[in-house]
Amino acid sequence: MSPPDGIAMPAKPAATGCHGGAETMQDAARAAGKSAMLDRLAADYPKGPHDQPQSMCPAFGSLRVGLRMRRVATILSGSACCVYGLTFTSHFYGARRSVGYVPFDSETLVTGQLFEDIRKAVRETARPAEYDAVVVINLCVPTASGVPLDLLPKEIDGVRIIGIDVPGFGVPTHAEAKDVLAGAMLRYARNEAEAGAVASPRTKLADGQRVTLIGELFPADPPVVAAMLAPMGLAIGPQIPAREWRDLYGALDCSIAAAVHPFYTASIREFAAAGRAIVSSAPVGESATADWLDAIGKAANISAKTIDIAKAQALAPIRAAMAANPTTARLIVSGYEGSELLVARLLMEAGATVPYVGTALPRTEWSEPDRAWLEAQGTHVQYRASLEQDIAAMRDVKPDLAIGTTPLVQAAKEQGTPAVYFTNMVSARPVFGTAGAAALPGIVATQCKGRERFSRMVGFFEAPGSTKPAKAEVV
Repeated sequence: MSPPDGIAMPAKPAATGCHGGAETMQDAARAAGKSAMLDRLAADYPKGPHDQPQSMCPAFGSLRVGLRMRRVATILSGSACCVYGLTFTSHFYGARRSVGYVPFDSETLVTGQLFEDIRKAVRETARPAEYDAVVVINLCVPTASGVPLDLLPKEIDGVRIIGIDVPGFGVPTHAEAKDVLAGAMLRYARNEAEAGAVASPRTKLADGQRVTLIGELFPADPPVVAAMLAPMGLAIGPQIPAREWRDLYGALDCSIAAAVHPFYTASIREFAAAGRAIVSSAPVGESATADWLDAIGKAANISAKTIDIAKAQALAPIRAAMAANPTTARLIVSGYEGSELLVARLLMEAGATVPYVGTALPRTEWSEPDRAWLEAQGTHVQYRASLEQDIAAMRDVKPDLAIGTTPLVQAAKEQGTPAVYFTNMVSARPVFGTAGAAALPGIVATQCKGRERFSRMVGFFEAPGSTKPAKAEVV
Protein backbone atom coordinates (compact mmCIF):
# COMPACT_ATOMS: atom_id res chain seq x y z
CA MET A 1 0.00 0.00 0.00
CA SER A 2 1.24 3.48 -0.83
CA PRO A 3 2.01 5.82 2.09
CA PRO A 4 -0.20 8.90 2.51
CA ASP A 5 0.22 11.19 -0.45
CA GLY A 6 -1.03 14.42 1.09
CA ILE A 7 2.25 15.46 2.65
CA ALA A 8 3.22 18.95 1.58
CA MET A 9 6.84 19.99 1.48
CA PRO A 10 7.66 22.61 4.11
CA ALA A 11 8.76 25.91 2.66
CA LYS A 12 12.52 26.26 2.50
CA PRO A 13 14.73 29.31 2.25
CA ALA A 14 16.04 29.95 -1.23
CA ALA A 15 19.37 28.26 -1.88
CA THR A 16 22.11 29.92 -3.85
CA GLY A 17 22.35 29.04 -7.53
CA CYS A 18 24.93 26.85 -9.24
CA HIS A 19 27.38 29.76 -9.24
CA GLY A 20 27.49 29.81 -5.45
CA GLY A 21 30.27 27.24 -5.19
CA ALA A 22 30.44 23.83 -3.53
CA GLU A 23 30.99 25.08 0.02
CA THR A 24 28.07 27.51 -0.13
CA MET A 25 25.76 24.85 -1.55
CA GLN A 26 26.91 22.35 1.08
CA ASP A 27 26.01 24.84 3.80
CA ALA A 28 22.63 25.52 2.18
CA ALA A 29 21.85 21.81 1.90
CA ARG A 30 22.68 21.22 5.56
CA ALA A 31 20.55 24.17 6.60
CA ALA A 32 17.71 22.68 4.54
CA GLY A 33 17.83 19.35 6.37
CA LYS A 34 20.15 17.32 4.12
CA SER A 35 22.95 16.75 6.67
CA ALA A 36 22.38 13.00 7.05
CA MET A 37 22.42 12.48 3.28
CA LEU A 38 25.63 14.53 2.85
CA ASP A 39 27.33 12.70 5.73
CA ARG A 40 26.44 9.36 4.13
CA LEU A 41 27.84 10.46 0.75
CA ALA A 42 31.02 11.76 2.42
CA ALA A 43 31.51 8.42 4.19
CA ASP A 44 30.81 6.33 1.08
CA TYR A 45 32.76 8.50 -1.38
CA PRO A 46 35.51 10.35 0.53
CA LYS A 47 37.26 13.20 -1.23
CA GLY A 48 40.92 14.08 -1.13
CA PRO A 49 43.78 14.61 -1.17
CA HIS A 50 42.33 17.51 -3.16
CA ASP A 51 38.68 18.55 -3.26
CA GLN A 52 37.40 16.71 -6.32
CA PRO A 53 38.78 15.25 -9.59
CA GLN A 54 38.08 17.12 -12.80
CA SER A 55 35.29 15.05 -14.31
CA MET A 56 31.93 15.30 -15.99
CA CYS A 57 28.81 16.04 -13.94
CA PRO A 58 28.57 13.15 -11.46
CA ALA A 59 24.82 12.78 -11.96
CA PHE A 60 25.49 11.30 -15.40
CA GLY A 61 26.47 8.06 -13.67
CA SER A 62 23.08 7.67 -11.99
CA LEU A 63 21.30 8.75 -15.17
CA ARG A 64 23.24 6.16 -17.18
CA VAL A 65 22.33 3.34 -14.80
CA GLY A 66 18.63 4.18 -15.01
CA LEU A 67 18.61 4.62 -18.78
CA ARG A 68 20.25 1.22 -19.33
CA MET A 69 17.46 -0.59 -17.48
CA ARG A 70 14.32 -1.99 -19.02
CA ARG A 71 11.01 -0.62 -17.74
CA VAL A 72 12.60 2.15 -15.68
CA ALA A 73 11.74 5.83 -16.18
CA THR A 74 14.08 8.61 -15.08
CA ILE A 75 13.11 12.15 -14.05
CA LEU A 76 15.64 14.92 -13.40
CA SER A 77 15.12 17.86 -11.09
CA GLY A 78 17.76 20.54 -11.56
CA SER A 79 18.80 23.67 -13.40
CA ALA A 80 17.87 23.65 -17.09
CA CYS A 81 21.49 24.02 -18.22
CA CYS A 82 22.49 20.96 -16.19
CA VAL A 83 19.59 18.90 -17.49
CA TYR A 84 20.43 19.89 -21.07
CA GLY A 85 24.03 18.78 -20.65
CA LEU A 86 23.07 15.50 -19.02
CA THR A 87 20.45 14.59 -21.60
CA PHE A 88 22.80 15.55 -24.43
CA THR A 89 25.50 13.30 -23.00
CA SER A 90 23.07 10.43 -22.43
CA HIS A 91 21.84 10.55 -26.02
CA PHE A 92 25.42 10.89 -27.27
CA TYR A 93 26.05 7.55 -25.58
CA GLY A 94 23.03 6.01 -27.29
CA ALA A 95 20.37 6.14 -24.57
CA ARG A 96 17.50 6.16 -27.12
CA ARG A 97 15.09 6.96 -24.32
CA SER A 98 13.37 10.10 -23.09
CA VAL A 99 14.45 11.74 -19.84
CA GLY A 100 11.80 13.43 -17.73
CA TYR A 101 12.42 16.93 -16.41
CA VAL A 102 10.61 19.00 -13.78
CA PRO A 103 11.53 22.69 -14.30
CA PHE A 104 11.50 25.26 -11.51
CA ASP A 105 12.05 28.93 -10.81
CA SER A 106 12.82 30.90 -7.67
CA GLU A 107 9.17 31.00 -6.64
CA THR A 108 8.47 27.27 -6.96
CA LEU A 109 11.76 26.50 -5.24
CA VAL A 110 11.05 28.73 -2.25
CA THR A 111 7.35 27.95 -1.78
CA GLY A 112 7.69 24.19 -2.04
CA GLN A 113 5.77 24.00 -5.30
CA LEU A 114 8.71 22.22 -6.94
CA PHE A 115 8.14 19.19 -4.72
CA GLU A 116 4.46 19.20 -5.62
CA ASP A 117 5.40 19.39 -9.32
CA ILE A 118 7.79 16.46 -8.90
CA ARG A 119 5.12 14.40 -7.14
CA LYS A 120 2.67 15.17 -9.93
CA ALA A 121 5.22 14.14 -12.57
CA VAL A 122 5.88 10.89 -10.71
CA ARG A 123 2.15 10.09 -10.50
CA GLU A 124 1.70 10.74 -14.22
CA THR A 125 4.74 8.61 -15.10
CA ALA A 126 4.11 5.62 -12.81
CA ARG A 127 2.18 3.45 -15.27
CA PRO A 128 2.50 -0.23 -14.27
CA ALA A 129 1.93 -1.43 -17.84
CA GLU A 130 5.11 0.41 -18.89
CA TYR A 131 7.36 0.70 -15.84
CA ASP A 132 8.62 -1.28 -12.88
CA ALA A 133 10.22 1.78 -11.31
CA VAL A 134 10.50 5.55 -11.61
CA VAL A 135 13.80 7.16 -10.60
CA VAL A 136 13.86 10.82 -9.54
CA ILE A 137 17.29 12.50 -9.33
CA ASN A 138 17.84 15.77 -7.49
CA LEU A 139 20.73 17.74 -8.97
CA CYS A 140 22.65 20.48 -7.14
CA VAL A 141 20.11 23.29 -6.67
CA PRO A 142 17.12 21.16 -5.53
CA THR A 143 19.44 19.25 -3.19
CA ALA A 144 20.85 22.47 -1.74
CA SER A 145 17.28 23.73 -1.32
CA GLY A 146 16.25 20.64 0.61
CA VAL A 147 13.68 19.25 -1.83
CA PRO A 148 12.67 16.10 0.13
CA LEU A 149 12.45 13.22 -2.31
CA ASP A 150 12.12 10.88 0.67
CA LEU A 151 8.57 12.19 1.09
CA LEU A 152 7.53 10.83 -2.30
CA PRO A 153 5.33 7.70 -2.26
CA LYS A 154 7.42 4.53 -2.10
CA GLU A 155 5.25 2.96 -4.79
CA ILE A 156 2.28 3.88 -6.96
CA ASP A 157 0.09 1.11 -8.34
CA GLY A 158 2.98 -1.31 -7.94
CA VAL A 159 5.53 0.98 -9.60
CA ARG A 160 8.47 1.58 -7.28
CA ILE A 161 9.57 5.19 -6.68
CA ILE A 162 13.29 5.75 -6.08
CA GLY A 163 14.34 9.28 -5.13
CA ILE A 164 18.06 10.10 -4.82
CA ASP A 165 20.18 13.21 -4.34
CA VAL A 166 23.23 13.32 -6.62
CA PRO A 167 24.74 16.78 -6.13
CA GLY A 168 28.07 17.67 -7.67
CA PHE A 169 29.10 19.05 -4.29
CA GLY A 170 28.45 15.70 -2.59
CA VAL A 171 29.29 12.97 -5.11
CA PRO A 172 32.85 13.32 -6.49
CA THR A 173 32.61 11.36 -9.78
CA HIS A 174 30.10 9.97 -12.22
CA ALA A 175 31.45 6.48 -11.52
CA GLU A 176 30.41 6.75 -7.87
CA ALA A 177 27.04 8.17 -8.88
CA LYS A 178 26.38 4.83 -10.57
CA ASP A 179 26.68 3.29 -7.14
CA VAL A 180 24.32 5.85 -5.59
CA LEU A 181 21.45 4.59 -7.73
CA ALA A 182 22.55 0.94 -7.85
CA GLY A 183 22.79 0.88 -4.07
CA ALA A 184 19.39 2.55 -3.62
CA MET A 185 17.78 0.01 -5.95
CA LEU A 186 19.47 -2.92 -4.22
CA ARG A 187 18.25 -1.69 -0.85
CA TYR A 188 14.67 -1.46 -2.13
CA ALA A 189 14.88 -4.88 -3.81
CA ARG A 190 16.46 -6.50 -0.76
CA ASN A 191 13.62 -5.26 1.44
CA GLU A 192 11.10 -6.63 -1.06
CA ALA A 193 12.80 -10.02 -1.15
CA GLU A 194 12.94 -10.20 2.64
CA ALA A 195 9.21 -9.39 2.81
CA GLY A 196 8.05 -12.19 0.50
CA ALA A 197 8.14 -13.78 -2.95
CA VAL A 198 9.56 -11.73 -5.84
CA ALA A 199 9.79 -12.15 -9.62
CA SER A 200 12.52 -14.26 -11.18
CA PRO A 201 14.94 -12.81 -13.77
CA ARG A 202 14.04 -13.29 -17.44
CA THR A 203 17.03 -15.57 -17.87
CA LYS A 204 16.83 -18.64 -15.64
CA LEU A 205 19.41 -18.62 -12.87
CA ALA A 206 21.97 -21.39 -12.91
CA ASP A 207 21.70 -24.05 -10.22
CA GLY A 208 24.16 -24.12 -7.35
CA GLN A 209 26.24 -21.32 -5.90
CA ARG A 210 26.42 -18.11 -7.91
CA VAL A 211 28.77 -15.13 -8.03
CA THR A 212 27.49 -11.62 -8.73
CA LEU A 213 29.92 -9.31 -10.51
CA ILE A 214 29.76 -5.67 -9.36
CA GLY A 215 30.73 -3.12 -12.01
CA GLU A 216 29.97 -2.16 -15.61
CA LEU A 217 31.83 -4.65 -17.76
CA PHE A 218 32.61 -5.29 -21.42
CA PRO A 219 29.93 -7.75 -22.65
CA ALA A 220 32.44 -10.52 -23.30
CA ASP A 221 33.89 -10.41 -19.79
CA PRO A 222 31.07 -12.12 -17.81
CA PRO A 223 31.10 -15.25 -20.05
CA VAL A 224 34.89 -15.40 -19.66
CA VAL A 225 34.52 -15.27 -15.87
CA ALA A 226 31.76 -17.89 -16.00
CA ALA A 227 34.08 -20.27 -17.84
CA MET A 228 36.77 -19.81 -15.20
CA LEU A 229 34.31 -20.53 -12.38
CA ALA A 230 32.68 -23.55 -14.00
CA PRO A 231 35.33 -26.13 -12.91
CA MET A 232 34.50 -25.23 -9.28
CA GLY A 233 30.80 -25.80 -9.91
CA LEU A 234 30.09 -22.06 -9.62
CA ALA A 235 28.12 -19.83 -11.98
CA ILE A 236 27.49 -16.11 -12.36
CA GLY A 237 24.18 -14.36 -11.86
CA PRO A 238 22.92 -10.98 -13.08
CA GLN A 239 25.54 -8.30 -12.57
CA ILE A 240 25.28 -4.91 -10.88
CA PRO A 241 24.34 -2.35 -12.14
CA ALA A 242 21.35 -4.40 -13.28
CA ARG A 243 19.61 -4.18 -16.65
CA GLU A 244 16.10 -4.83 -15.31
CA TRP A 245 14.44 -4.56 -11.90
CA ARG A 246 13.88 -8.31 -11.53
CA ASP A 247 17.61 -8.85 -12.11
CA LEU A 248 18.23 -7.13 -8.78
CA TYR A 249 16.63 -10.10 -7.01
CA GLY A 250 18.79 -12.51 -9.01
CA ALA A 251 21.92 -10.52 -8.21
CA LEU A 252 21.16 -10.59 -4.49
CA ASP A 253 20.43 -14.33 -4.66
CA CYS A 254 24.09 -15.28 -4.75
CA SER A 255 26.73 -16.75 -2.46
CA ILE A 256 29.47 -14.26 -3.29
CA ALA A 257 29.55 -10.66 -4.50
CA ALA A 258 32.71 -9.93 -6.49
CA ALA A 259 33.72 -6.27 -6.17
CA VAL A 260 35.60 -6.22 -9.48
CA HIS A 261 35.06 -2.44 -9.49
CA PRO A 262 35.95 -1.55 -5.91
CA PHE A 263 34.12 1.77 -5.50
CA TYR A 264 30.54 0.43 -5.31
CA THR A 265 30.41 1.08 -1.57
CA ALA A 266 26.62 1.36 -1.19
CA SER A 267 26.01 -1.71 -3.37
CA ILE A 268 28.54 -3.77 -1.43
CA ARG A 269 26.83 -2.69 1.80
CA GLU A 270 23.55 -4.19 0.57
CA PHE A 271 25.18 -7.50 -0.32
CA ALA A 272 26.82 -7.58 3.11
CA ALA A 273 23.46 -6.85 4.74
CA ALA A 274 22.05 -9.81 2.81
CA GLY A 275 24.77 -12.01 4.30
CA ARG A 276 26.83 -12.44 1.13
CA ALA A 277 30.60 -12.85 1.12
CA ILE A 278 32.53 -10.03 -0.62
CA VAL A 279 35.66 -10.76 -2.68
CA SER A 280 38.11 -8.11 -3.90
CA SER A 281 40.08 -7.68 -7.13
CA ALA A 282 39.37 -9.43 -10.44
CA PRO A 283 40.72 -12.15 -12.78
CA VAL A 284 43.19 -10.06 -14.82
CA GLY A 285 46.54 -11.47 -15.90
CA GLU A 286 48.02 -14.57 -14.31
CA SER A 287 48.82 -13.49 -10.75
CA ALA A 288 45.56 -11.63 -10.03
CA THR A 289 43.50 -14.42 -11.61
CA ALA A 290 45.17 -17.03 -9.42
CA ASP A 291 44.59 -14.95 -6.28
CA TRP A 292 40.99 -14.19 -7.26
CA LEU A 293 40.09 -17.81 -7.98
CA ASP A 294 41.62 -18.78 -4.63
CA ALA A 295 39.53 -16.14 -2.84
CA ILE A 296 36.32 -17.08 -4.64
CA GLY A 297 36.85 -20.78 -4.02
CA LYS A 298 37.54 -20.30 -0.32
CA ALA A 299 34.50 -18.03 0.07
CA ALA A 300 32.37 -20.75 -1.55
CA ASN A 301 33.92 -23.53 0.59
CA ILE A 302 35.36 -25.27 -2.47
CA SER A 303 38.09 -27.84 -1.83
CA ALA A 304 41.69 -26.82 -2.48
CA LYS A 305 42.01 -29.62 -5.05
CA THR A 306 39.05 -28.34 -7.05
CA ILE A 307 40.34 -24.75 -6.87
CA ASP A 308 43.71 -25.91 -8.21
CA ILE A 309 41.97 -27.63 -11.13
CA ALA A 310 40.12 -24.41 -11.97
CA LYS A 311 43.34 -22.41 -11.74
CA ALA A 312 45.22 -24.81 -13.97
CA GLN A 313 42.55 -24.55 -16.65
CA ALA A 314 42.40 -20.75 -16.47
CA LEU A 315 46.05 -19.77 -16.01
CA ALA A 316 47.72 -21.73 -18.81
CA PRO A 317 45.82 -19.95 -21.62
CA ILE A 318 46.38 -16.57 -19.93
CA ARG A 319 50.11 -17.27 -19.70
CA ALA A 320 50.20 -18.27 -23.36
CA ALA A 321 48.26 -15.16 -24.44
CA MET A 322 50.65 -12.84 -22.63
CA ALA A 323 53.64 -14.66 -24.07
CA ALA A 324 52.18 -14.20 -27.55
CA ASN A 325 51.51 -10.49 -26.96
CA PRO A 326 54.51 -9.20 -25.03
CA THR A 327 55.15 -5.51 -24.49
CA THR A 328 58.15 -3.68 -23.12
CA ALA A 329 56.53 -0.25 -23.24
CA ARG A 330 56.90 2.35 -20.51
CA LEU A 331 53.42 3.60 -19.61
CA ILE A 332 51.36 5.73 -17.33
CA VAL A 333 47.73 4.77 -16.71
CA SER A 334 44.99 7.04 -15.44
CA GLY A 335 41.21 7.25 -15.70
CA TYR A 336 37.89 7.62 -13.93
CA GLU A 337 36.27 4.22 -14.55
CA GLY A 338 37.54 2.38 -11.47
CA SER A 339 39.44 -0.37 -13.29
CA GLU A 340 42.72 1.56 -13.67
CA LEU A 341 44.62 -0.56 -11.14
CA LEU A 342 43.44 -3.77 -12.79
CA VAL A 343 44.51 -2.61 -16.26
CA ALA A 344 47.92 -1.51 -15.00
CA ARG A 345 48.42 -4.84 -13.24
CA LEU A 346 47.58 -6.77 -16.41
CA LEU A 347 49.92 -4.69 -18.57
CA MET A 348 52.78 -5.05 -16.10
CA GLU A 349 52.40 -8.82 -16.13
CA ALA A 350 52.60 -8.63 -19.92
CA GLY A 351 56.00 -6.93 -19.59
CA ALA A 352 55.19 -3.21 -19.49
CA THR A 353 56.75 -0.79 -17.02
CA VAL A 354 54.09 1.32 -15.28
CA PRO A 355 55.64 3.75 -12.78
CA TYR A 356 52.39 5.69 -12.22
CA VAL A 357 48.71 4.77 -11.96
CA GLY A 358 46.12 7.46 -11.32
CA THR A 359 42.44 6.98 -10.64
CA ALA A 360 39.71 9.51 -9.92
CA LEU A 361 38.18 7.04 -7.48
CA PRO A 362 38.96 6.76 -3.75
CA ARG A 363 40.99 4.14 -1.96
CA THR A 364 38.73 1.42 -0.57
CA GLU A 365 39.34 -1.90 1.13
CA TRP A 366 38.21 -3.62 -2.05
CA SER A 367 41.12 -2.19 -4.09
CA GLU A 368 43.76 -3.14 -1.50
CA PRO A 369 45.03 -6.35 -3.14
CA ASP A 370 45.74 -4.55 -6.42
CA ARG A 371 47.21 -1.47 -4.73
CA ALA A 372 49.54 -3.64 -2.64
CA TRP A 373 50.67 -5.64 -5.69
CA LEU A 374 51.36 -2.53 -7.76
CA GLU A 375 53.25 -0.74 -5.01
CA ALA A 376 55.34 -3.86 -4.40
CA GLN A 377 56.47 -3.55 -8.03
CA GLY A 378 57.47 0.09 -7.46
CA THR A 379 54.36 1.71 -8.99
CA HIS A 380 52.99 4.91 -7.46
CA VAL A 381 49.20 4.63 -7.06
CA GLN A 382 47.43 7.98 -6.90
CA TYR A 383 43.84 7.89 -5.70
CA ARG A 384 41.61 10.91 -6.48
CA ALA A 385 44.18 11.85 -9.12
CA SER A 386 43.94 15.34 -10.56
CA LEU A 387 44.81 16.31 -14.11
CA GLU A 388 47.79 18.25 -12.79
CA GLN A 389 49.12 15.15 -11.04
CA ASP A 390 48.66 13.06 -14.18
CA ILE A 391 50.50 15.60 -16.35
CA ALA A 392 53.31 15.93 -13.83
CA ALA A 393 53.66 12.14 -13.79
CA MET A 394 53.77 12.05 -17.59
CA ARG A 395 56.57 14.61 -17.70
CA ASP A 396 58.48 12.75 -15.00
CA VAL A 397 57.99 9.23 -16.36
CA LYS A 398 58.47 10.12 -20.06
CA PRO A 399 56.29 7.22 -21.22
CA ASP A 400 56.15 5.51 -24.58
CA LEU A 401 52.35 5.69 -24.23
CA ALA A 402 49.99 7.61 -21.98
CA ILE A 403 46.68 5.89 -21.23
CA GLY A 404 44.40 8.42 -19.59
CA THR A 405 41.56 10.89 -19.56
CA THR A 406 40.73 13.12 -22.52
CA PRO A 407 42.69 16.17 -21.25
CA LEU A 408 45.70 14.02 -20.40
CA VAL A 409 45.61 12.49 -23.88
CA GLN A 410 45.45 15.99 -25.36
CA ALA A 411 48.43 17.15 -23.28
CA ALA A 412 50.41 14.07 -24.29
CA LYS A 413 49.75 14.49 -27.99
CA GLU A 414 50.66 18.18 -27.84
CA GLN A 415 54.16 17.18 -26.76
CA GLY A 416 54.44 14.34 -29.25
CA THR A 417 53.70 11.42 -26.92
CA PRO A 418 51.39 8.66 -28.19
CA ALA A 419 48.27 8.52 -26.05
CA VAL A 420 44.93 6.72 -25.91
CA TYR A 421 41.74 7.52 -24.00
CA PHE A 422 41.40 5.01 -21.16
CA THR A 423 37.62 4.68 -21.38
CA ASN A 424 37.65 3.94 -25.13
CA MET A 425 40.44 1.43 -24.70
CA VAL A 426 38.75 -0.48 -21.88
CA SER A 427 35.06 -0.17 -22.75
CA ALA A 428 35.56 -1.62 -26.22
CA ARG A 429 37.73 -4.60 -25.23
CA PRO A 430 37.71 -7.49 -22.78
CA VAL A 431 39.86 -7.15 -19.67
CA PHE A 432 39.44 -10.49 -17.90
CA GLY A 433 41.01 -13.85 -18.56
CA THR A 434 42.68 -14.93 -21.77
CA ALA A 435 40.80 -12.41 -23.91
CA GLY A 436 42.03 -9.49 -21.83
CA ALA A 437 45.58 -10.83 -21.73
CA ALA A 438 45.63 -10.76 -25.53
CA ALA A 439 43.65 -7.60 -26.23
CA LEU A 440 45.15 -4.93 -23.97
CA PRO A 441 48.87 -5.62 -24.57
CA GLY A 442 48.08 -5.75 -28.28
CA ILE A 443 46.54 -2.28 -28.33
CA VAL A 444 49.50 -0.91 -26.36
CA ALA A 445 51.94 -2.30 -28.93
CA THR A 446 49.94 -0.77 -31.79
CA GLN A 447 49.63 2.65 -30.16
CA CYS A 448 53.31 2.87 -29.26
CA LYS A 449 54.22 2.70 -32.94
CA GLY A 450 52.84 6.21 -33.40
CA ARG A 451 55.64 8.15 -31.64
CA GLU A 452 57.53 9.09 -34.79
CA ARG A 453 54.29 10.14 -36.48
CA PHE A 454 53.36 12.37 -33.53
CA SER A 455 56.81 13.97 -33.61
CA ARG A 456 56.38 14.85 -37.30
CA MET A 457 52.93 16.32 -36.65
CA VAL A 458 54.13 18.49 -33.75
CA GLY A 459 57.04 19.72 -35.83
CA PHE A 460 54.80 20.48 -38.81
CA PHE A 461 52.26 22.69 -37.05
CA GLU A 462 53.22 26.06 -35.70
CA ALA A 463 52.71 26.71 -32.02
CA PRO A 464 49.77 29.10 -31.33
CA GLY A 465 50.98 32.71 -31.28
CA SER A 466 54.41 31.79 -32.56
CA THR A 467 56.02 32.51 -35.92
CA LYS A 468 58.37 29.59 -35.52
CA PRO A 469 57.48 25.94 -36.08
CA ALA A 470 56.85 24.03 -32.89
CA LYS A 471 59.34 21.36 -31.93
CA ALA A 472 58.38 18.00 -30.58
CA GLU A 473 59.24 17.70 -26.94
CA VAL A 474 61.33 14.68 -26.13
CA VAL A 475 59.69 12.89 -23.21
